[in-house]
Amino acid sequence: MRPKSERDFVAGLLFMLTGGAFAWGALGYGFGNGRNPGPGYFPFGLGLLLALLGGFLVFRALTVETDGREPIGRIAWRPLLAVVGAIAFFAAALPRLGLPLTVAIATFGVSFATPEARWRPALLLALVMAGFCTAVFVGGLRLNLPLWPLPFHHWGG
Repeated sequence: MRPKSERDFVAGLLFMLTGGAFAWGALGYGFGNGRNPGPGYFPFGLGLLLALLGGFLVFRALTVETDGREPIGRIAWRPLLAVVGAIAFFAAALPRLGLPLTVAIATFGVSFATPEARWRPALLLALVMAGFCTAVFVGGLRLNLPLWPLPFHHWGG
């Protein structure tokens, strides 16, 4: 059976794969019960919901007629690499550069996922996000995150 909507079909398969992986991974944690949930309870439920949503999308893509075949098209490499690169940079740089600087650099870099991006608004967004993330995660939630680059480390929280 050929899908009537390629986009919904592929999205549904990805949702099922991701949701199934999260639900399966959550089984390694204590599940608990409804009254006293363990650490695996919430991720398992969300993974299951995501997998069910994916199943619904696949079913819909195979059965419901649309206004034409929506081809998936070419992969947009620039945004994909910008987002994945920013996430990888954040994970690698956070312990060495501290939260504000890492957030600022990652936000500035990912702003150029689109060709229309300009450096001044990207810089402003990076500074606002750095301040916001520091205020929320270190000031508000008291997470123990590094605030400054390595030689000057001060751990927040």
